Amino acid sequence: MTVVAWDGKTLAADKRTNFGGLHGTTTKVHRLSDGRLVGCAGNTAQISEMVHWLETGADPEKIPAIQRDAKECVSALVILPGGAVLQYENTPHPIRIENSTWAIGSGRDFAMAAMHLGKDARQAVMLACELDSTCGNGVDTLEL
Repeated sequence: MTVVAWDGKTLAADKRTNFGGLHGTTTKVHRLSDGRLVGCAGNTAQISEMVHWLETGADPEKIPAIQRDAKECVSALVILPGGAVLQYENTPHPIRIENSTWAIGSGRDFAMAAMHLGKDARQAVMLACELDSTCGNGVDTLEL
C-alpha cells in the first residue's frame, strides 16, 4: 500500500495511507539527524515507531516488537550518507542492497520497471501511483 523508490540520488514515496478504506495523506520519507534517509512501507503507526527506533540508535535489543513478525513488520529502506542502501524487514539486522536502484511497497515492481527504463525516483513513484490503486495522494522526495 505504498511505493518508495531510490534512484541513487533521490528517495521518493507516495503519500497515501489507508484506515480501513478511508484514505489519508502522510509523509513516508524522512531525513534523520545524522543525514540518513528513510522511507518505509507498512502500517503508518508502525512506520512512526520504526523511524523513531532508527533515529534513537537502532539498538537491536529495542527493536519494536511488531518488527519481529514477518507478516506484520514494516519494510524500511535506509540510505546512508555515502549512498549505501540498507533494507530492514523482520530483524534488527538490515539487508545490504547492492542494486543502483531499488523500491519497496506494493508499487515497487512498477517503480523498478520505470527506473530500469530511465525514469528518476519521483517519476517512478508517479507511475506506480497511476498503476497501483493503493498508492497515491502525491509524492515526497528527499535528496541525499
